[in-house]
Amino acid sequence: MKQTNKRFPFILMVALAHLCPGPLSASAGGENRFVHEMRTGVLDHDTDHLWSGFSREKGIDINAELVFSPKIDFLGGVIRPNLGASINTDGATSKLYAGGVWEYIWSTDFFFDFGIGLAVHDGEKETLEYARKELGSTVLLRFVAELGHTFAGRHRVSLMFDHVSNGYTAKPNEGLDTVGIRYGFLF
Repeated sequence: MKQTNKRFPFILMVALAHLCPGPLSASAGGENRFVHEMRTGVLDHDTDHLWSGFSREKGIDINAELVFSPKIDFLGGVIRPNLGASINTDGATSKLYAGGVWEYIWSTDFFFDFGIGLAVHDGEKETLEYARKELGSTVLLRFVAELGHTFAGRHRVSLMFDHVSNGYTAKPNEGLDTVGIRYGFLF
């Protein structure tokens, strides 16, 4: 049985924090050229009865994400790169992820995001421990869907669903689902 690295969540947060000072600085004229949005949230870890089918791990995930400014127009919305981390408060699986997010905005106040990317985690690939998921590989596919509302021009509140699994590229493939609420700030 693999021993989980308990320093992994700390390392993830330090890595993400090192990205913030440069990217979050505004350019002349008050416009940010690198970061489009910063999101934070609280997520229910390993939510039962969703894509993965069942729950084993416990706790709440603290989530932080940067959505970057470069964009590609696609199907009436825009695709932007993202980078984030979800840290489990109970010592279960934490993850660092990166990918792309397609965002569709309607009526200027409401938005829908769909994202895909890769995640690395500190969870178990294989284990006999009942309270842990068997994820099969260290690198996982990540899918996300988010529905939210923009208010006061720059503030957002949203409901988010996140799924990670190895996509049957390895065995076992139990997967993890998280659901929660996030706050976003547009730069």
